[in-house]
Amino acid sequence: MLPLCRALGDLKRIRSAGRSGSIAERLFAAAWARVAAGEAPEAVARDTVRSALIATRLSDLDAAALGDAGIPPAEVGRIQGAALAQAATPLDMATRAWLAGGTRPEPAATPASLPGFVASLAAQPRAGATHPQLGRLMLEPPESHAEHCVVVAVIGTLLAPSWDAGFEAVFLAGLAHHLHNALLPDSGFAGEMLLGAWLQPAFARATSLALQQLDPVPRNRVAAALQVIPDAATPEGSAFHAADTLDRVLQVEHHLRAAGTTMDYVLREMELVHAGPTRIFQDAVLARFGLLTGPPEARGGVAA
Repeated sequence: MLPLCRALGDLKRIRSAGRSGSIAERLFAAAWARVAAGEAPEAVARDTVRSALIATRLSDLDAAALGDAGIPPAEVGRIQGAALAQAATPLDMATRAWLAGGTRPEPAATPASLPGFVASLAAQPRAGATHPQLGRLMLEPPESHAEHCVVVAVIGTLLAPSWDAGFEAVFLAGLAHHLHNALLPDSGFAGEMLLGAWLQPAFARATSLALQQLDPVPRNRVAAALQVIPDAATPEGSAFHAADTLDRVLQVEHHLRAAGTTMDYVLREMELVHAGPTRIFQDAVLARFGLLTGPPEARGGVAA
């Protein structure tokens, strides 16, 4: 599951021309539009997880983009199905069956506008790594709370079978677990310690204000899902906290891996310059400029 979790985290960093925000940010907004409209949480969870898995392989090459490029609908479906199957390889059969199941119902009437907290969480940066006695480790660019929440929701849903947890409860808990940060900027561990006894009342008040932006039915669903968060004693709590922990750590790991990547790895393992009709010429250019050492076949190329 670890490579898949890393790939899902990368959805926070993929952006495309003509589209606002990252893929993760847009998945977050789309999920909340449906939750706020009163759609069944399981259907929202299934569609969001499917979309996220497909995006780990196709990025923003969605049905609309592929259709505009002249690819027939049947072929678009085949391509997306292949992407989903490839991404779902590490998942157990029960989870794959759940992803394949269900038919999307007629969409409920969406609200005139998204709840205000959706935009606030998309604009609210996460603190990075902080400690009461140490300086903040700033990781640029920071992820937003919207990006973190939707990735936790997706990973938590995929981990739910490990604890026999309900998919929809884990998904909603992940999606909503930082509602308080729509009001409260993130000061991290250091700031939370200074709030002391005021921490929980402040978080509860901020969460309540966000929940008031939802109609009664979705508000009650989200409030119920948030009850799994205080500990990991329940199956849903275990799946949620596993996903939250993984995403927090993998976000930092992303920056460390990027900083520690070598040119040798990028050229030889990732084949930045890959097989094609001009590969021999490209290798010769890199060698001439001192950027390539060793024979091309060492990295999957064709020797001159």
